[in-house]
Amino acid sequence: MKETYKKLVANKYTRDFRDAGEIIEVEVPTPGPREVLLKNKYGGVNASDVNISGGVYFSDGDFPFDLGCESIGEVIGIGAEVTEFVLGDFAVSPELGSAYSELLCRDVSFFTKVPECTPAIMGCAVAGMTATVGLNVVGEMKAGETVLVTAAAGGVGSWCIQLAKLAGCHVIGTCSTAEKAESLNKLGCDRVVIYRDEDLGKVLSTEYPNGIDLVFEQVGQETFDACVDNIALRGRILICGFVSEYTSGPQEHTAPRIYHKLLWKSASIKAFLFAHWPEELPGQLQYLVNLVANGELDPVIDPEIFEGVGDAVNAVEFLHSGKNTGKVIIRY
Repeated sequence: MKETYKKLVANKYTRDFRDAGEIIEVEVPTPGPREVLLKNKYGGVNASDVNISGGVYFSDGDFPFDLGCESIGEVIGIGAEVTEFVLGDFAVSPELGSAYSELLCRDVSFFTKVPECTPAIMGCAVAGMTATVGLNVVGEMKAGETVLVTAAAGGVGSWCIQLAKLAGCHVIGTCSTAEKAESLNKLGCDRVVIYRDEDLGKVLSTEYPNGIDLVFEQVGQETFDACVDNIALRGRILICGFVSEYTSGPQEHTAPRIYHKLLWKSASIKAFLFAHWPEELPGQLQYLVNLVANGELDPVIDPEIFEGVGDAVNAVEFLHSGKNTGKVIIRY
């Protein structure tokens, strides 16, 4: 094995991911007593990568810090006290700094053993758990409800569509193009709104006069406003992101306070990051791995190929261009 490996780090805060990232080469470490050395095979690309590089969350300002989120790979080294893994096992690392590094050496608690080393299984770690913790735990999704998923053709959205259909819900999804709409239809989406061609607010008010029971919102700005205006009695709006403001920063907006719209419907808004429900993660991950393994859920992987740490910035920019359908990944 090589004596060094490459990874992508940030030396300053900026939402410009290309400006933030620097590839460095460091020595391959020897695992400590309770550490595992993982050779990454796939890394996950996320819209929130620019929030991490921008210091919006998950960083204490201790530079340099490793960039990226989840990865999956093969165990190639274990410490003397590690009993949870053997050499050759496959593991997911759903932790920060995992995706854009050729190797990971961390405490055994940072890894979860999985049966296969595939992009599909890796997708369970962040995209899948964001969807299932949001819909099932925080959103308390019930059969027969009307569920709206914004940015539905993305890595998280495609999981949400399928999980809501498996739960017996009527599902609406938003996307930007006819090609993405076709993908959502194949996943079982009951109504696709191509927001460049249709006004989301008008579609919801006309076709769903009783409102939307549960919204999984990832876009922000006017899309968020349309969701609030069309929420049902006792409806719930879940916020797991607002990609429209990730690269530009917060948009100033003057309007009546939101409780003027929520109170009369006993509606609620819940923001969440799945990592804040640690007690749910082992069970939810196993649930998703089983769905994928049994062919009950398609963890849609975008076909665009990005290779190695050197392609990470290109992959992030590709995702933010809106060209992807499903999860964008890095191959090692």
